[in-house]
This record gives sequence, C-alpha cells and structure tokens, in this order.
Amino acid sequence: MRNIYSILSAALLTVLLLSTAFGQRPRNVSDPSPSPSTAPASSSTASRPAPAPAPQTVNANYEGGVFGYNKKINGTISFDDTNERLLFRNKQRQEVLFIPYRAILSAFADVKSKRPIAADVAARLSIFALPGLLIKKKFRYLTMQYRDPDTNAEGITSFKLENKQILESVLNTLASKAGLSQRGEIYVRRKDPNDQP
Repeated sequence: MRNIYSILSAALLTVLLLSTAFGQRPRNVSDPSPSPSTAPASSSTASRPAPAPAPQTVNANYEGGVFGYNKKINGTISFDDTNERLLFRNKQRQEVLFIPYRAILSAFADVKSKRPIAADVAARLSIFALPGLLIKKKFRYLTMQYRDPDTNAEGITSFKLENKQILESVLNTLASKAGLSQRGEIYVRRKDPNDQP
C-alpha cells in the first residue's frame, strides 16, 4: 500500500514538473510581439462603438433597493423625459416607482452567474447531479446608486434586463439623460464645485 502511494506521488510530481517546463518558452531579444508590460494601454470602452439608443420602454424585473418596495416585481422601465425620471411600471401598466434623473449618482452594468431553477432541481437528482451543478446562466442587471434631493433618501437599486445589448443601450441612454460621465465601466455624477459639502 505504501508503494502505491509513493508511486502515485512520484508520478504526480513528474507531471507537475513537466507541465510547468512545457509552459515556458524562450524569448528572443528581437521578438516583435510586445510584452504585456510594454504594450500600449488601450481603453476597452474607447475601441467599442457606442450602443444604439434604448427603446422608450424596456421589459425589466425590479430586484429591490427602493425603500418600501421589498418584493421583486416584473414589469417595464420607461424613460419619462417629460418629467425627467426613470419610471417603473408593473405588468398591469400601473406606475410603481420612479427615480428622477437628477437623483442618480452612479449607474453600471452588473453581471451575475447563477444556476437556473431547473438546473438546481436537476442537480438534486442523483443521475443529473454533476451536469446540473455545472449549468450556470448569466443574468444582467442595471444597478444604480441614487440620492433623492427632495427626501435625502439614499439607496442602491437594480433592474434585471433581458440581454447584454439591451443593458448596454439602456445604461448608455440613461447616462446621457441623467448627465452622468463615464469613468471606466461605470457612469458617475461629477460633483459640482459650487456645491457645499
């Protein structure tokens, strides 16, 4: 039994040493490919074209964050430009909540990988346990930090959107309407120098 463990550990050590040796390659001094440290820094946002403008109304699921609205709600978000606000309506088209454009401090596209409910149920069955655990789906969220100037209420809220293209177009359109500036992957409201702390 001891011999089997020593043989297995020696074989594992040999495989590890060989895999690290093959992973290394000599570099010539005249190698034209730039190293990561000398490559010019390029902004990923500068190379991408601007997303298309968002439709006036988009399907969305409210995920929480606004005081008094604790439950997840399916519905739509709309750009209410007349009243300068982002408006959320439920499936019955009733107005549920809104966030004024001027109250939005920052906004960004958030992505979370979760196991869908069907895969979670399948993972509980012994035959499908391993494949069910490997299945994950990306969910995309519009996440905003806000401060209502009328009530001084602050919070972070999010809306789950259908796909990456819709999320990017909604985020870009919202940032434009709310007067937010891009800082890397997020949009922020720059502080007015005339504001008192």
